Amino acid sequence: MAIELKILAWSVLLGLAHVFAAVALATRRRGLKWNVGNRDGEPKPLGGIAARAARANHNFLETFGFFAAAVLAVVLAKKSTAHTVLGAELYFWARAAYLPIYLIGIPYLRTLVWAISLWGILQVAATLF
Repeated sequence: MAIELKILAWSVLLGLAHVFAAVALATRRRGLKWNVGNRDGEPKPLGGIAARAARANHNFLETFGFFAAAVLAVVLAKKSTAHTVLGAELYFWARAAYLPIYLIGIPYLRTLVWAISLWGILQVAATLF
């Protein structure tokens, strides 16, 4: 199996960790009754760490599709190289670091780590051109 596909599989699990963090912190803020209910009406607004977790989750979902498409295209085209592996690794590790950095609330480092993950996607996709 291509290393990029293994990293893609780990990234799926990482995405689930983002979802879990966002849901757990939102439930802590809004209550279990809200989480298991029909969620009719306006929920309590999220703030602090719960809001940051929701934004981090949303941000992961914004980039994951591009990463997955790039990895799948590279593997299907049989264009895997050391650069595509490095790009996939950069994406994964940057995204793994992104969640705790965002939850803690470190603004400039968060942006730098996001840029590294984007660079990883671009490095994977560049092999296709």
